[in-house]
Amino acid sequence: MKIFACLPAVLLGLASFAAYADGTEGRDIRPGTVTGLEGSFLLPLQERDSVLIADQLRYGFRLEDVKEGTGFAFPDYSKGFRDSVEVVSPWKLDTLDFRKGRKGEPGVFTLEGSIVITSFDEGRYPLPPISLLRQGTDGSIDTLVFNARTLEVKTIPVDTATFELHDIKGQIRYPVTFKEILPYLAAGIAGAALIALVVYLIIKRRRKGLQGLLHKEPAHIVALRKLDHLRGSKLWAPEKQKQFYSGVTDALREYIVSRYGVSAMEMTTKEIFDGLSGKDIPADLYDEAKSLFERADFVKFAKYVATDEENSSAVPVAVRFVTQTYQSEIDTESKEEEAESK
Repeated sequence: MKIFACLPAVLLGLASFAAYADGTEGRDIRPGTVTGLEGSFLLPLQERDSVLIADQLRYGFRLEDVKEGTGFAFPDYSKGFRDSVEVVSPWKLDTLDFRKGRKGEPGVFTLEGSIVITSFDEGRYPLPPISLLRQGTDGSIDTLVFNARTLEVKTIPVDTATFELHDIKGQIRYPVTFKEILPYLAAGIAGAALIALVVYLIIKRRRKGLQGLLHKEPAHIVALRKLDHLRGSKLWAPEKQKQFYSGVTDALREYIVSRYGVSAMEMTTKEIFDGLSGKDIPADLYDEAKSLFERADFVKFAKYVATDEENSSAVPVAVRFVTQTYQSEIDTESKEEEAESK
């Protein structure tokens, strides 16, 4: 419920009313005026012994026993009182207390209205009395005039005998604390640890690769070791022949890759021996190895069951292929060295 409404009829007369509130002389006080009311106040927003330049103060009134439904119109102080006193905030009306009336009677309020003012000049300034229009619940209109107050503004005295101008001080630099540098220190340590880890892994990988090159065994030694393991494993039983022939041919494939540079691991039997056809391999050795690979294909892919004789000859054929081709390589290198020495 909106209780304190400034009625339009009241607002229409506010311009002439504001002239009186500003202390304009030469006009009669309107009928029904109640003058010299106590209840005006001038209070600083920050309590202190005296008012200094630029301090802000509340200038207003306190009114008791205001019946519910009463309307008010306030003077226009938006332009200030005079050049030396400025209005910072417009009128503000607060309800301090409310008492319900008896049955059939309106309640009553205790109200407080104020504006915020300030001054930037030292001096003593009489303020105009606070005047406002009031419309009662019966429609009657009268003017309330509260006692005026005086604003006294002081400034801080300066001792001209000892006064000395000082330049503006530079920004104060506080010492850096350990707490402030801790995040940067932790980030630096973490970054250094990460770099050290990366360097360690790179060095380790290079050493591992170098050791692998230094300790890499000749291809024929690796192949003969694997074939010797298969010789004693007795995997040529019918249910294990696929594993046996895969081991024999894989050992030969790895040897062929290293010895002749043929990508035997990804090739079929036909492709392998097409690649070896131009190499310096004895015909009988070539045919034996090819026959071994073809038999292994039948065992692995056609479910062929090799005979005991075929199984027992598989490893010797592979060993003979490795040793003879390696020996031919040694003989070729010896002949080349003799030719170079001559």
